[in-house]
Amino acid sequence: MRGGAINPYRLAWRLVRRRLAWDLNPLSWTSRARLARLRDTHAGKKALILCNGPSLNRVDFEIVQTSGIFTLGLNKINLLFSRMDFRPNAIVSVNPLVMEQNADFFNKTTIPLFLDRAGRRWVKPSENLIYLHSCPAAALFARDCRVSINQGHTVTYVALQLAFHMGFREVAVTGCDHSFSAAGRPNEEVVSQQQDADHFDPGYFGAGMRWNLPDLAASEYHYAIARDTYLEAGRRVVNCTEGGQLGIFERMDLRDFLHDAQ
Repeated sequence: MRGGAINPYRLAWRLVRRRLAWDLNPLSWTSRARLARLRDTHAGKKALILCNGPSLNRVDFEIVQTSGIFTLGLNKINLLFSRMDFRPNAIVSVNPLVMEQNADFFNKTTIPLFLDRAGRRWVKPSENLIYLHSCPAAALFARDCRVSINQGHTVTYVALQLAFHMGFREVAVTGCDHSFSAAGRPNEEVVSQQQDADHFDPGYFGAGMRWNLPDLAASEYHYAIARDTYLEAGRRVVNCTEGGQLGIFERMDLRDFLHDAQ
């Protein structure tokens, strides 16, 4: 069994060293410049974050598309594309397993992408791609995403930071069921043994695919931080998911939220 003293200086130096390496990478300069251009470009408007729970299948994408609202899709949202013409305005993904599994799509799409910098291993730089630097410290919320973001144990938290960065006044999440049938230790990497019942597509993490089990408690903790950060700034986050177990955000019917979305 490994033991000994915990050395905070060694841990801090490791973080600083990794941060400096990223800051010296030309890809970080390009991404930071692109993030700077996005700052407050949607001030006062509404945005919709499309989470990946089973309830996403009950969303009426015709009214979403008709509303003209800005949409942020998450992770493997592209698994919807064979069923409909709808496309999100941007896609966010930060989990290494997801980025690796979805790399073929990410390398071909022209949809704007926000990917964690670890995605460089699988997704080549392009004009529509912004790499994000993730800070591992908990309980942080980036109002300005140019330097770092915090993953908060869920890509939805990253999308909430990006929406704040772009100036959106009201942000809704939908398809955020916040409930999983898979059992095990939070954040543990496992191999799926069957079709996926916890996401909108059975092949999302289908049999034989690796994924990280959710940490619902840590996600809720960070959702509360996002809610309070928005409120302090005179903004708000609402939950337009049909059903689900997420009670952190105020509930609202999606049709009501989409009214006067522009």
